[in-house]
Amino acid sequence: MDVLLLGQLARRPAHGYELRRRIEAATGIKLHNNSLYPALKRFGEAGAVTRTLEPQEGRPPRHVYTLTDVGRELLHDQLADLPDELAGDEAEFLARLAGFGRLTPAERRGVLDARGRVLAERRARLAGLAEAAAPPSVDDPDTATDDPWAALVLDEVLRRIREEQGWLDRLARRADDQSTTTRQHEEMPP
Repeated sequence: MDVLLLGQLARRPAHGYELRRRIEAATGIKLHNNSLYPALKRFGEAGAVTRTLEPQEGRPPRHVYTLTDVGRELLHDQLADLPDELAGDEAEFLARLAGFGRLTPAERRGVLDARGRVLAERRARLAGLAEAAAPPSVDDPDTATDDPWAALVLDEVLRRIREEQGWLDRLARRADDQSTTTRQHEEMPP
C-alpha cells in the first residue's frame, strides 16, 4: 500500500478521501481509513508528506497531503527494491512495474529479475508435482493420481507461469529504454 499511496501523491496532492478513491479505482482494492490515515501519519512523521488545511465553503477544512522530496526518494527506493519474499506477490510486483518510469534501467532489471527468480522456483516446484500427477505408465499402474483434475490445474498454472516468463523477457528488453525514465522525472516538480 505504501507504494500505491506515495505513487498517487507523486502525481498530485490529494485529501484523504480523494486519495482513497484514486487508489481503489486504480487497483480495485478496497482501502479502509484505518489503514490509509495511519500510513499518511507515518509518512508525515518521516517527512515524506506534508499536510495542509484547505478551506471548504460551509464545511470544515480538509487536510491535503503533498509528497515532499523525502517522499519522492522513499517512493523511488520502494519501487527499486523488490525482495524475493515479496516478488511472489503479484500486486507488489505490478505496483513496482507501474512505477518503472521512475527507475533506471538497472533498477528495472533488478525488479524483473526478482520476479523471474520467484517464477522459476514456482515453475520447478509445480513441474515436479505435474510429473508426479502424470498418467500411469504401462509398466507401473500404481503411479496414477486419484484426481485427474489436479493435473489439469497444474497444467494451467504452469502455462500461466510460462506465459508470464515470456512477458518478463519482453519487459526486460524494454527495461533498457531510458526515454520512459527521463520523461517521468521531467514531469515531477522540483
